[in-house]
Amino acid sequence: MIGLYRPGTSPVHRLSPGPKLLLLLAAVVAATVFARTPLRVAVAALIVAGLFATARIPVGVAAAQLRPLTWMLLIIAAFQVLLTSPAQAFVVCGLLLISVALAALVTLTTRVTDMLDTVTRALGPLRRFGVDPDRIALLLALAIRCVPLLTAIVQEVSEARRARGLQWSMTALATPVLVRALRTADAMGEALAARGVDD
Repeated sequence: MIGLYRPGTSPVHRLSPGPKLLLLLAAVVAATVFARTPLRVAVAALIVAGLFATARIPVGVAAAQLRPLTWMLLIIAAFQVLLTSPAQAFVVCGLLLISVALAALVTLTTRVTDMLDTVTRALGPLRRFGVDPDRIALLLALAIRCVPLLTAIVQEVSEARRARGLQWSMTALATPVLVRALRTADAMGEALAARGVDD
């Protein structure tokens, strides 16, 4: 669901996209460097929860941003417990969850067009080196749009798999998801080509 803007007047909404993206980067780096214990990760998670509350993002909307991570977090946690310790598993999974939550908060409180305009302006000086900021902004827009598309595909395939009684079959999940993702990519590529984007 990343990319689903929620209008609002909170301080988080009013912050300009440029500083917001820089703060996102700084927050993720700071959490990675300093949150090395379960207690610190828990404190960081509370701070992120406070930011969501400040932005007046409903709990259900916030949870929807993180729900697609469930299976990946479970797999990572299992490997971390086997290879290191439960405490390290909590730290690794907690940091991943915090990073995704912060990114989701930015996209929920920032219009995609404003974000892309900011990226285009920031990359403007690189035109002299052959960089096309408009094309990079387009790639970013496609990436933001593809996240909810892929999430929807996975959810639909998962529901179909459960209906067939194959909820524990990874093949019944991975194969249809891959096929549908490739078909979606082909359709998007054809649409872009028809508009002359690849010229």
